[in-house]
Amino acid sequence: MLVIVGYIVIIVSVFGGFALAGGHLASLWQPVELLMIGGGAVGAFMVGNNGKAMKATLKALPTVFKGSKYNRALYMDMMALLYELLTKIRKEGLMSVEADVEAPESSPLFSKYPAIMADHHIIEFLTDYLRLMVSGSMNAFEIENLMDNEIETHHHEGEVPVHCVAKLGDGLPAFGIVAAVMGVVHTMESVGIPPAELGILIAAALVGTFLGILLAYGFVSPLSSLLEQKLHESSKMYQCVKVTLLASINGYAPAIAVEFGRKVLYSTERPTFAELETHVKGAKSR
Repeated sequence: MLVIVGYIVIIVSVFGGFALAGGHLASLWQPVELLMIGGGAVGAFMVGNNGKAMKATLKALPTVFKGSKYNRALYMDMMALLYELLTKIRKEGLMSVEADVEAPESSPLFSKYPAIMADHHIIEFLTDYLRLMVSGSMNAFEIENLMDNEIETHHHEGEVPVHCVAKLGDGLPAFGIVAAVMGVVHTMESVGIPPAELGILIAAALVGTFLGILLAYGFVSPLSSLLEQKLHESSKMYQCVKVTLLASINGYAPAIAVEFGRKVLYSTERPTFAELETHVKGAKSR
């Protein structure tokens, strides 16, 4: 939603300011310039990226128009789920969660947290490492190293759309210059026409540079920054699961283990100790 509001502010500010200064908005409507800039940028995007990168970028772009799902309530549900799992393990042993881990979609414990179940990536991450804990064939250092590598891989995959959009934004001003140069070439070959018509051609050529810069810094490049912020938010959930499970492996009680997880959260989403304790106890009673 904020992206749309921001776009409206940009359009009103730039074009409204131009109109207030006495400019004619109709002179900025140059569809041929837009064709050259947009077509050139799309072509360069296709040349510079493989199929996987393009697919990842097209999949990620719609998410910028949605608010972040990583809020305090989601993190509290995640830690409540971890608390219940670790409490069950502590009381009944590691084998007690084997059925939950193998089929989380049919687990009564997991089904209490539909918001967590909706994210199949984090569920897969959690169940994979619980499965390794159940197997008992790896120590804490090996599991931590494996977790770090998987989180790093997740981060690298998430950076692909960020870099693609950033490079696309960086190229738009150059394509604006290309469109402007083409307009100047057309103007120079028409030097015999009346000055009034010549001025129209020059203005149309300059619009190319204007549109390239506006599209780059007003519309496309900010999306790469937003995608990067969303990537960091998604990685934080993995880190929360990681430190909580490692704390449990190292012998800490479930209540202390989830406190480890709480501490790694961003301050804007991190619940207080009392809030988390109340939520965990309420979730367990349900």
